[in-house]
Amino acid sequence: MKLVTFLYQDREQVGVLNGDETAVSPLNCPDMNTLIETGDLSAGGAEEIPLDAVKLLAPIPRPRQDVICLGINYKAHAQEAERYSEAFLKEKPIPIYFSKRVSEAVGPEGFIESHPGLVERLDYEAELAVIIGKTAKDVPADKAQDYIFGYTVLNDVSARVLQTSHKQWYFGKSLDGFTPMGPCIVTAEEIPFPPKLKISASVNGELRQDATTDLLITGIPEIIAELSSGMTLLPGTIIATGTPSGVGMGFDPPKFLKSGDIVECSIEGIGTLRNTVR
Repeated sequence: MKLVTFLYQDREQVGVLNGDETAVSPLNCPDMNTLIETGDLSAGGAEEIPLDAVKLLAPIPRPRQDVICLGINYKAHAQEAERYSEAFLKEKPIPIYFSKRVSEAVGPEGFIESHPGLVERLDYEAELAVIIGKTAKDVPADKAQDYIFGYTVLNDVSARVLQTSHKQWYFGKSLDGFTPMGPCIVTAEEIPFPPKLKISASVNGELRQDATTDLLITGIPEIIAELSSGMTLLPGTIIATGTPSGVGMGFDPPKFLKSGDIVECSIEGIGTLRNTVR
């Protein structure tokens, strides 16, 4: 099942895409956070709405908490990051976690803000995001699958100068417009676990990132087990699992984003998240 948040006749709604993704059926829930928490997939009684008549928003436009992110979680990306700056040197073979503040996530066809005067070296990162479906505390790795509601595509937009100027990455990852997400949430039962999906990113039609999600250094079961061993993960928690190689800073010379660039992040079975830099 593919779930979306959309705007139709000035009203924000949640719904289910039909099989050929040409229409959406509205659901009764007021928003995606409520749907995840309650599991209420009852129809809203309205007929299908053609997809071209609605505006797709991020599937969770306003996350209840910061997004939990993993840094340096693909081996090839770790190598390119270390070449770019010693700030990315991973001294120990343990996961790097950080959070990403999201006042409002950017939807498909939305804009990545370039923040002129503040941001230099604007970069993209295509990532598989895991969405927790029920309260998770002390979850063993072999039970992690039971706590996943679904998956979406997330672009962990990064301001590299801000990121590397600090000993933590929070500010350089959390500016307004830095969390495009979508186009939908695919519910967990639709994807074999652990996910082995093609993941890619293109800029102005040029393929930059091209990998599969089974190349994670720390896998999804281990991520959920470790995080839930010390913190309670609530329904709707979003975990961005890391990005593969091919980000802008990984090229020689680097290929950072500029105003007008079109970034497309795609994951097999979920869809393509397309955004323009402004």
